[in-house]
Order: sequence, then C-alpha cells, then structure tokens
Amino acid sequence: MSRLSLAIDAGYVPLPDEGVIAVWGPSADADLAALPQDRVSIIQPFKPDYDAWAARGYTVSPLPEGRFAHSIVFLPRAKDAIRARIADAAGRTDGAVSVDGLKVESVESVFRDLRKMCDVTSAFSKQHGKAFTISAGADLSAWAIDDPMQNGPDGFKTSVGVFSAGAVDKGSAALAAALPTKLPAKIMDMGSGWGWLSAQILKRDNVVHLDMVEADHAAHLCAAHNVTDERANLHWADATRFKPEKALYDAVISNPPFHTSRIADPAIGRAFLAAGASVLHPGGQMWIVANRHLPYEGTLSELFADVKEIAGDASFKVLHARKPRRRW
Repeated sequence: MSRLSLAIDAGYVPLPDEGVIAVWGPSADADLAALPQDRVSIIQPFKPDYDAWAARGYTVSPLPEGRFAHSIVFLPRAKDAIRARIADAAGRTDGAVSVDGLKVESVESVFRDLRKMCDVTSAFSKQHGKAFTISAGADLSAWAIDDPMQNGPDGFKTSVGVFSAGAVDKGSAALAAALPTKLPAKIMDMGSGWGWLSAQILKRDNVVHLDMVEADHAAHLCAAHNVTDERANLHWADATRFKPEKALYDAVISNPPFHTSRIADPAIGRAFLAAGASVLHPGGQMWIVANRHLPYEGTLSELFADVKEIAGDASFKVLHARKPRRRW
C-alpha cells in the first residue's frame, strides 16, 4: 500500500463522507485506490499525467475549478510553487487539506513551517516521506500568490514553478546562438516552455509555420502571452506523442528535459529525440541542446544518418542531426 493509503487507514488523512475531494498534482503512478473515484477531482497541469488520469476515467482539469470538501496536495518541485499550491488548496477547500510528499520534495520543512502557521496533525511517516493534515479554515494567505504569472527576463512573462522562470536558460541561449540565420519553413519547438526559444526561432528568415508544443500548462499559458506571432501555433500536449495535423516537419528544435522530478532521467530526453525524428520528413533536420554529460549522440546516430556537434562549451553541447532513418 502507498503512504497515502496507509495514512488514510491510520486516520492521518480523514476523508469526508460526502463532497468533492480535490487531488492536486498526482503523478501518473500515484496510488489513489483508497479514494472514492466518483468524488475525486484531479488537478494536474502536466499533460502526460493529465492524459493518464483521464484515460482511467477520472475527472481531471489543469486548473482548479469551484470549491472542494477536502483537498489532498502532492508537492511540486519548486519551493514557491509548493507554498502557492497549498495556499490555493486551503483557499478553495471548505474542509481540511492533507499533504503528501517525499523527503526529497522538502515535505519535512513544509511540515515544520505549517506547524508554525496553523493547526496541523502529527505526521504519518512512511516510505521516505510524510503525510499530514491541516485543519479546516487555516489562513495560509501569506503563502498565496495572487497572480502566478510574473515579469520574467527580456520582457517575457513567466510563472511560479515553470522551468527557468527567473532567467533565460543557458542551454536555450546556446541553442539559439547556434541556429543558422535561415531556417526551414515548417518547424516544431518541442518542449517550448514559456516561449523564449520560439521567439528566437521566429526571428530567423524563411520560417512560415511554428508549432510550439509544451506539456506544462502554466508555461503554455505564459507562452500564449509571450508569443503572438501569427505563424506560431501553441499546443498544450505531450511532445512525445504529438503529431502534426498535416505535412511532416522540415525541422524540430528542442531543449529536451531530462527529468520530471528531482531525479535525472536521460530516458526522457531520448524519448524526445525519437519522437522528434518520427515527425520529420525524409530530408528533415533536428537541432538540440543538452548538458555535456548526457549521452545523446548514440541515440541520434541510431535515428539519423548524419549527426554532428556544431557548438558547445564545458557545460552544454548543441547537436545537429539530418536525414532521419525510417524505423517506424
């Protein structure tokens, strides 16, 4: 049994007899078996996890809607995002708010901080984490963020918790600097974030159509604000499953992620590479940037006939791949 199920059985997460139970941010592999599915409303802004829960028949939305009888909060990565999510849950919930998280997700410091602010049960500790409950009516306004969209670098809008919210990512900057002055006509920015790299792509000559594909709903909303060029088409979607509506792409450009949690997983980046190759026409090209230590050259060589490093330093490498091999 999961920590959440055990905590429910032990009384640390007291579920109400009626009303909607909001579950904030559960990953696709979270165990919600102890909850009554017909009363559960999942709030999941990450599209792959959103799709997984929807496929299982759950009610899912990227943003919270309405009020709830009880909330269960799974912790996001960033400290500000953790606080904002818990405060939002408390403000929208008529009953108690429960929190479930791992030690590596800072659940212990969250527990300590909340005990100074409001009435909190003792913590149920199991499986390298904790679960506990905040009493109904807790005032967590000190943690609330009225508008998660904030002023970011270069006049762009970013949002609490999105990747590289406070500055242009150095890898993306290296990739943009290495792109040729003239690009092909039809391009996908795979994992487009809040739109900075897409904006640089659109400054290049010859670009006619750009699909911006991003799984993080908050980043997607920022990108919609930041990139208003009529050639840009924004998609909140799982980039590894996204397919163009009509013709295949001339080019895919990407700063692929290599983790969805605090644990690095190069397999995520390799999935991006394979998915990118699959949507290119036979003469298509791919430009990516990666941390120097990530072993992407071998994967690219399996997917493309021609692969070379075109720029880089001690931290990053920019790779250019041409002519995808057809294996699908």
